[in-house]
Amino acid sequence: MRADLIARLGENVPRYTSYPTAPHFHPGVDAAVCRGWLQALNEGDEISLYLHIPYCDKLCWFCACHTKQTRHYEPVRAYLRSLHAEISTVARLVGGKGRVRAVHFGGGSPTMLEPQDMVALATVLRNSFAFLPGAKISVEIEPNDMDEARLDALAEIGMTRASLGVQDFDPKVQKAINREQSFLQTKAVVEGVRSRGVESVNLDLLYGLPHQTRDSVASTVAQALTLEPDRIALFGYAHVPWFKKHQTMIDEAWLPGPAERLAQSQLAAQAIVDNGYEAIGLDHFARPGDALAIAARAGALHRNFQGYTEDRCETLIGLGPSSISQFRQGYAQNMPSTAEYGRVVADGGLAAVRGIAFSDDDRVRGWIIERLMCDFAFSAIDLVERFGEQGQRLLLKASSVALNDPARLLELDGDNFVVPAESRPFVRSIAASFDTYFESGKSRHSVAV
Repeated sequence: MRADLIARLGENVPRYTSYPTAPHFHPGVDAAVCRGWLQALNEGDEISLYLHIPYCDKLCWFCACHTKQTRHYEPVRAYLRSLHAEISTVARLVGGKGRVRAVHFGGGSPTMLEPQDMVALATVLRNSFAFLPGAKISVEIEPNDMDEARLDALAEIGMTRASLGVQDFDPKVQKAINREQSFLQTKAVVEGVRSRGVESVNLDLLYGLPHQTRDSVASTVAQALTLEPDRIALFGYAHVPWFKKHQTMIDEAWLPGPAERLAQSQLAAQAIVDNGYEAIGLDHFARPGDALAIAARAGALHRNFQGYTEDRCETLIGLGPSSISQFRQGYAQNMPSTAEYGRVVADGGLAAVRGIAFSDDDRVRGWIIERLMCDFAFSAIDLVERFGEQGQRLLLKASSVALNDPARLLELDGDNFVVPAESRPFVRSIAASFDTYFESGKSRHSVAV
């Protein structure tokens, strides 16, 4: 790789699962604002729901999610009462408008829930919102949680996609991140969900973890491929100990450097593609017949807080502490404190405490960033046709980026601005050049690759 590109490997930039990004949310978007946005939904709107389960029975050192460890189930049971209360309040404000196209259970560890509680939660959702026929139900699964009763419960709620956290199968790496999970455990869960009719299985893999080498990453990928997943997400470990204190349990001397991280990601990606998967955006892969691959080929790929998705819903309602909702008007995020969240929703209140309302400038920059992250390109004609004068102004910015960056990370090809193949690992850095908040902000982010 060129020396000028190697020098950019360590740049700290956002992951761009939203624009503007969460560090720029502010308390001006509060519960009252969120209430108005919920009430403004239209009858024909399609919506997605995200439910956050902020508990794990064991804390993984690599994790940057909002979660806490508990060895007892009572805090989880109490939390579920709060979550049911929030669902009731939100559904009342929505007032029967909108139809649910997708539900995502995330965490934390949603599969920590007792089987009867998972079924009860799904039942509350279906009784509170109108679901479209064939609505997709995806669940993040921690294989160490799983047993036959939980597998049966997931089948009962109509789970259509299982997403299993693998990270790495090497015992030395697993010990360093406090996530011990055998290949056989993972295989048993994959077989268990498939035997119950689940149509899609995703595996999450990580590179850049402590003690990882190219050989160990290659071994993990090879084992993962034997499970024949429908999708694979290949993420770079985000070492952000200033944000997540438990990551200080990972000795930074154990971490691979920027060039090694890139080599690991490229080696893993090539092995996955060589096995018949299509590369999707920056870090996802899917079988050609998978809905994600079909959306990518059609230019209909999107990006939200769960990563790349074929979900086209303009409205995403986040439920639970720290959850983020997306409306056509902007983003709203719930308070992170589980205790405070419980007190607020018990009284019929909304938990939103921060967010951001979209300006016209936000909308055009957000569109450019999403297209870069999804397609590695955007059309100059489409930009101007969609956004008029605002698009014309950003067209000048794009031309400046393409002409003045000595690394040539973005090029003009006819009427399209395109990220060349060799520059695609740096697409987050390219997106950052269109991020007006990043240019003036002081937030800390993870490394670019």
